Amino acid sequence: MIIEKDVLIIGGGPIGIACALECKKKGWNYVVIEKGALTNSLYNYPKNMTFFSTSEKLEIDEIPFISKNPKPNRDEALEYYRRVATSNNLEINLYESVLNINKIDSMFQIKTSKQTYSSKKVILSTGFYDIPNLLNVPGENLPKVMHYYKEAHPFTMQNVIVVGASNSSVDAALEIWRKGGHVTMVIRGESIGERVKYWVRPDIVNRIEEGSIKAYFNSEIIEITENEVGIKTPKDTKTIKNDYVVALTGYQPDFKLLKEIGVKISKNDKKLPNYNPETMETNVKGLYLAGVICGGMETHKWFIENSRIHAKIIAKHIDSAFN
Repeated sequence: MIIEKDVLIIGGGPIGIACALECKKKGWNYVVIEKGALTNSLYNYPKNMTFFSTSEKLEIDEIPFISKNPKPNRDEALEYYRRVATSNNLEINLYESVLNINKIDSMFQIKTSKQTYSSKKVILSTGFYDIPNLLNVPGENLPKVMHYYKEAHPFTMQNVIVVGASNSSVDAALEIWRKGGHVTMVIRGESIGERVKYWVRPDIVNRIEEGSIKAYFNSEIIEITENEVGIKTPKDTKTIKNDYVVALTGYQPDFKLLKEIGVKISKNDKKLPNYNPETMETNVKGLYLAGVICGGMETHKWFIENSRIHAKIIAKHIDSAFN
């Protein structure tokens, strides 16, 4: 049996939820398909993560987000978006994966792990957190190598390499060090990332300068073995003892899904998907992008606070098409 919808939203994160709210206000027959838990990316963030944004900038549809902290943490965000979804009785199917999307005439047919849908419009709001940027070095497939970080306790009294100098890398390095891990950072650039949270940056710089955390700048990992890691530095190649590698080198959207649907992707390193910023509609008529997926590899360009408006832009354009 094929389930018919007016709008099908892929991705149950904050922006997907915002799109669902707009669909409900318009009285459309819609559904959100999410392959994991509600706000799955936020759920997989480190347990002690604090947002850069204040709570009012994370609000959707002007629903108040009350936080006891100047900047909300992961658990507060999970509670907020969960309450928004449940109190508004949004139509969201969790733990259901999209397998493929085909456009037949003016309709989209979406096959998932549980059923098949037919929809007049499709909104892709899948974010970028599911596919890590790999190091592409020998040994990266070893169990001790991970591209996601949850908490510091497992790394107590262990020799840990943290790869990268972004917010996630810096937070992990500091937390692991404070929980008794022996931390070494391997950083491609010459300094800590410019976008690191301003209240955290002095902390990591001081820890590196005092020698509590070892850092190799302008360096990269060239090989990972069971008990060691090879590092290429500007001066030489080093081999150091190692128990775990936490490679927080960023993530990327599911370009494969975009290409299969027919969305054009720029051929440069940015891999920008083709869409009209005034309507959020892609080159595939009736298919829209919302949220950070719009940035391609420039995942630092879009956040909840500056992409939540996408939901209203899309709803306005769909409304004109339906009427």
